Amino acid sequence: MSHNLLEKGSAATPVPENETEEQILTRVRTNVRRARIRTWGLRLALVALWLGSWELTATLWIDPFFYSKPSLIWDRLVEWFTEGTQFGSIWLQIFTTVQEAVLGFLIGAVAGVVLGTLLGRSRYWADVLAPFIKALNAVPRIVLAALFIIWFGLGLSSKVATVVVLVFFAVFFNAFTGAREVDGNVINNARILGAGKRQVLTAIVLPSATTWILSSLHTAFGFALIGAVVGEYAGASKGLGLLISNAQGTFDSAGIYAGMIIITVIALLAEWAIGFAEGKLLKWRPSQATSGHGI
Repeated sequence: MSHNLLEKGSAATPVPENETEEQILTRVRTNVRRARIRTWGLRLALVALWLGSWELTATLWIDPFFYSKPSLIWDRLVEWFTEGTQFGSIWLQIFTTVQEAVLGFLIGAVAGVVLGTLLGRSRYWADVLAPFIKALNAVPRIVLAALFIIWFGLGLSSKVATVVVLVFFAVFFNAFTGAREVDGNVINNARILGAGKRQVLTAIVLPSATTWILSSLHTAFGFALIGAVVGEYAGASKGLGLLISNAQGTFDSAGIYAGMIIITVIALLAEWAIGFAEGKLLKWRPSQATSGHGI
């Protein structure tokens, strides 16, 4: 009888079938999609909670004249994008700031990569120039922005110069460190095989320092936007920094927040573009997706 019970139990239990490769991939994609939906759902819930609590607090307890509130900020953004600003179209202000940031970013990044890599491979010149580089890096950027306005005027040049100074040092130190961290045994082996200085620099040093350089670009573009806005804040005829400065002068806290939001969106788009380029350039690098670090 026990034998019959075992037969019935075994018959009632479904036998698992072996999954095909396509089924496994489908299941993995479904799990990834669900995890992404949960993540974005939680993010949206946090944003909604933050904005809702801010709106409620500014309506009932604190003065919205000083602290503003989401509804007022939204009204200011709608006004800027539909009617324009006091200084012209909002798109002109955005284009001006982005143009200053991009030009300064490109110049500063190229200069930082070239000088950082060269000094990283030359200990003699690195020791000679170290005090001067550290002294220049210690100079307050706001002071330089004021000097650049005196030297170059209120136009594009003064803002680009401010951006270059900010971006250069952010990229330089990473490129310098990346060039110093190259495995000496690899370089020695290349020289034994007949590689010259230029071949070592282009075929070994630069590819090895690419990770360091690209990681610095994420921070560098944020500095580029800061430099452009600081330059416009010090003196300009157009740009997002001018909008924020004017909003401060007229006690328009909603305008200040609106300008900050636009700059934040630009920075996030640039971060995505740099991350996309980094993924394309570093396909050879082992994936870090399973490292567990989300930032």
